[in-house]
Amino acid sequence: MGKQKLKGKDLRKIGYKSDKTKSLAINIMSVHFKHLRKQDKLNLLVDIADHPEKYKEEEHLLPLVEEFMEVVVKETFTTYKVKDEPKPYKVFGKKFIDTNTINQMDLAMRLPIAEKGALMPDAHVGYGLPIGGVIATKNEIIPYGIGLDIGCRMALTIFDAPIEYASRHNYLLKRALKENTFFGIGRLRENDADHEVLESPEFQTTELLRQLHGKAINQIGSSGSGNHFVEFGEVVLEETNNLGLPAGSYLGLLSHSGSRGFGATIAQYYTKVAMDVCRLPKGHQHLAWLDMSKAEGQEYWIAMNLAGDYAKANHDVIHQRIAKAIGLRPLKKIENHHNFAWKEMQANGEELIVHRKGATPAGEGQFGIIPGSMSAPGFIVSGKGNDSALHSAAHGAGRKMSRTKAKNSITKSEVNKHLKQKGITLIGAGTDEAPMAYKNIDVVMKGSSSLVNVEGKFLPKIVRMNKD
Repeated sequence: MGKQKLKGKDLRKIGYKSDKTKSLAINIMSVHFKHLRKQDKLNLLVDIADHPEKYKEEEHLLPLVEEFMEVVVKETFTTYKVKDEPKPYKVFGKKFIDTNTINQMDLAMRLPIAEKGALMPDAHVGYGLPIGGVIATKNEIIPYGIGLDIGCRMALTIFDAPIEYASRHNYLLKRALKENTFFGIGRLRENDADHEVLESPEFQTTELLRQLHGKAINQIGSSGSGNHFVEFGEVVLEETNNLGLPAGSYLGLLSHSGSRGFGATIAQYYTKVAMDVCRLPKGHQHLAWLDMSKAEGQEYWIAMNLAGDYAKANHDVIHQRIAKAIGLRPLKKIENHHNFAWKEMQANGEELIVHRKGATPAGEGQFGIIPGSMSAPGFIVSGKGNDSALHSAAHGAGRKMSRTKAKNSITKSEVNKHLKQKGITLIGAGTDEAPMAYKNIDVVMKGSSSLVNVEGKFLPKIVRMNKD
């Protein structure tokens, strides 16, 4: 099937020179004409370029056809008003969510494109949408409603070893984390790593993605700063778990990181594009959207999905590298991601674009991980498919203290004393990531009772984060 995919170089050969026409062509062909052979697709595209007027009535082709019409009258931007009142939405765990977070979600739900929304129990103020905010639209994509770290995800490998392995081989595990993880803004990997995502043809669809290819290669298998981590811990599975593993206590490796500078550059670029074409009142500007039926929206959709694939690849490399270093066999890997948008069918049969900013998919039976803090347990969960939550759940404990406040009010000695009492080893991290800066994960999970089932727990033992 891969041989039938169109690439940028194929389109250049037939006279499609601009990024816009190439992006439109690749997206339209892959979605609406995937049944055609590659040469038939190219023949159709040549005819569209030569005789665009023949295809004016073809809805799927119209965005591309317009690019080849002799006279195309286009508005450079559109000004929109917002609604006086927010569209109703469900708040989970409202008792423990502050007013500023609710107000920020209200702003988003006043957008004329807002169809549905929900706020997760770990919610707190963020950029654009609140962290824990979920908003659904019909045919619009909000880059800042997804955020800078596109496709940020959790990944848990459960190893074929009991947790006692950690105490017997403590030095080996610490060395494996130190030698095989790389953290920090702009940080490049320090040993060769590769992944099939780096060969993805989507890197050739736009000039921006072509320019970012080198950065993606250099940062594969590395993690960012802030709350990103890689840690060993104890996986405790319930008797009635649905993971296909016996109940018991296992050694696990849990990681949290995203699409690095690659995803951040995509987010910044398309947020600016959205704000140029979609003008909103003061207070709403960063919630500007792109129309999915236009080239800019389709370009972002391709770039966002590629960034999501890249974020997954980073975890793949990290977990493969560490599994090899400690010489253990993985039994199962569980992953889920946030800061992303999905096309999802609703209960009424309508397809919507669901943005989850710091919220994770929780469709019925869908597995995921909801972490606590560096000292609090994380939870392995399966979704209940709650319609009022748009099949979503929390993505973690959520912050109760800003990074600045945490740095100014929590000392390193306090953190070290707390971790010693819990029997946890910390490699790196500043006081902005102190356990005290986070909400009580048990409270978040109580607010999630209608969203997920608990399949097991992850208890941190050796935590690796970016240096302060």
